[in-house]
Amino acid sequence: MVPNKDDILKVVTFKTSRSGGKGGQNVNKVSSKVELILHIASAAFLTEAEQALLMERLAHRLDQEGNLHIVSQEDRSQLMNKERTILKLIALLKSALHIQKTRKPTKTPKSVIRKRLQDKQNVSTKKSLRKRPALD
Repeated sequence: MVPNKDDILKVVTFKTSRSGGKGGQNVNKVSSKVELILHIASAAFLTEAEQALLMERLAHRLDQEGNLHIVSQEDRSQLMNKERTILKLIALLKSALHIQKTRKPTKTPKSVIRKRLQDKQNVSTKKSLRKRPALD
């Protein structure tokens, strides 16, 4: 289950700092870079199974304490970057919690096999008619 924005805001913490990139002198004065920190084990909106799945699938993105860090510094506005980090988190949780359906192998229908063999026979006949006639 993917949480809504209100549930996320109750659990996460935000850190702000000065960011690089576009913005000119604004970059030097304003802390517009936002870092969202989510401790997966203490997320109330996730079940035990979901927490274990996230720990396994996002292991490369977690620090030693089990915190997930998401950073945004694309915009000049701190508020916009905050919104972006929340959207990134929701997308990341949605993709990490998605469980693939198992593929059920199916048998090729006999009619399809028959049609393929008939097509091969038609092509063979067509090509044999293109040959020069034998001089007997």
